[in-house]
Amino acid sequence: MLKITLLGTGATMPRPQRALSAAVLECAGHGLLMDCGEGTQAAAQRAGVSLAKMDVICLTHYHGDHIFGLPGLLQTIGCQGRTKPLYIAGPKGLTDPEGPLMLLCRLAGRMPYPLLLLTLPPEGVKLEELAPGWPAGARLRPVPTCHRVESQGYTLELARAGRFTPEKARALGIPQRLWGALQRGQPVEAGGRMVQPEEVLGPPRRGLKVVFSGDTAPCEGLEQAARGADLLICDATYPDDRYTEQAQTYGHSTFCQSAALAARAGAKRLLLTHYSPMIADPEEHLSAAREIFPQTCCGQDGLSLTLKFEQNE
Repeated sequence: MLKITLLGTGATMPRPQRALSAAVLECAGHGLLMDCGEGTQAAAQRAGVSLAKMDVICLTHYHGDHIFGLPGLLQTIGCQGRTKPLYIAGPKGLTDPEGPLMLLCRLAGRMPYPLLLLTLPPEGVKLEELAPGWPAGARLRPVPTCHRVESQGYTLELARAGRFTPEKARALGIPQRLWGALQRGQPVEAGGRMVQPEEVLGPPRRGLKVVFSGDTAPCEGLEQAARGADLLICDATYPDDRYTEQAQTYGHSTFCQSAALAARAGAKRLLLTHYSPMIADPEEHLSAAREIFPQTCCGQDGLSLTLKFEQNE
């Protein structure tokens, strides 16, 4: 089960009811924070989300509307007594001593916990290797995107093991108390040998995949990442095709462009976000996008949804 909460859906500058870019993905008591725009902490409190449990802050790029909430958040987490490591992932420039991120980290001051910078390889990382407790096989991957500066989106994938076969476990003499470990993908010792999960599990089943675009024009990298995604959270800075040229100039997308990308990728659901301040009510511009991709919804601050594994799988 994976819970997604949008904390900030605005671009450039906040509006009274709209903080700047931020979203949280939570699973099994752990979490990822996608971007950390101005107003993230207050938005999290309104939404009932604990940012203290975040293991990785995933920055899509280093423009102010995506990172200016960071120094305050780092200080708050320290005041709450955090001692376990906190990772910050980001595109090229992450470790630049004079880059925006390092300057913000210096503003936050010395932290009582390790603050670790994470450059993701193309194949991503297993989250359980960063923070024990994530489900086995949960993976965070970078997504190449197209903006005016170095940028990347992110994919969170939750793997799902094959069906457990009790008959096979009994035939191998595995005590029932060890079945849970095998179902979680962990080998167990039984009958004088190590029994591997694949000996009692069927073929892997379909898991869950969420893609967060950050700021981007439509691009092949994002479309590839969104193939078959359960949820695509995508840039929709501009409301309609009158702004196509402007979107291309500044590396953003319109409502309809994001809907078309979701349709081509075969995503199951699309959440639009990162609205220009000119957009007072995103719902007024939704119908055209839904004509292209009916499963399009307008994200709003505080919106929360839960994804579950398909029961018939």
